[in-house]
Amino acid sequence: MRGVQISYLIEHPEYIPQLAQWLFEQWDSILGEETPEARIKKLKTHMNRDKLPIAWVAHANGQLLGTAALRVHDLEGREDLTPWLGGVFVGSHFRRQGIGAALCAAVEDGARSRAIHTLYLFTLDKQAWYSRLGWTILGPCVWQQRPGDIMCKSLQTA
Repeated sequence: MRGVQISYLIEHPEYIPQLAQWLFEQWDSILGEETPEARIKKLKTHMNRDKLPIAWVAHANGQLLGTAALRVHDLEGREDLTPWLGGVFVGSHFRRQGIGAALCAAVEDGARSRAIHTLYLFTLDKQAWYSRLGWTILGPCVWQQRPGDIMCKSLQTA
């Protein structure tokens, strides 16, 4: 897709309602008790540049395409691992165009600029996709009674 920009969420608060709806629809079947309003509140905590959590948004021509975040923790019970890439989501009409990879790269660049050397994530079913982006499986995990994997990526250059 042409003209894709990646920006901090704090620069585009107008995207929060759409993001909240997308994320609610994506995760409601697993989380159950969450509402779009609760998602809005959580997204507002990610409106930072200088402290975690930080969210980025992909957009083009005034249209929201997706999001990703850098968080202190993202998996209950694994507070020993920090920080995390989380909340990676691309709108269904915009997938398979490199937007998710660009969002992950933006988070990785943001982590590097903050002297972070290793990132973690967990995924239920996107292990192959993240592996293509240079992530490796650290080990299995369970989230909301669903099996997944914790993955990691070194951000240090050789």
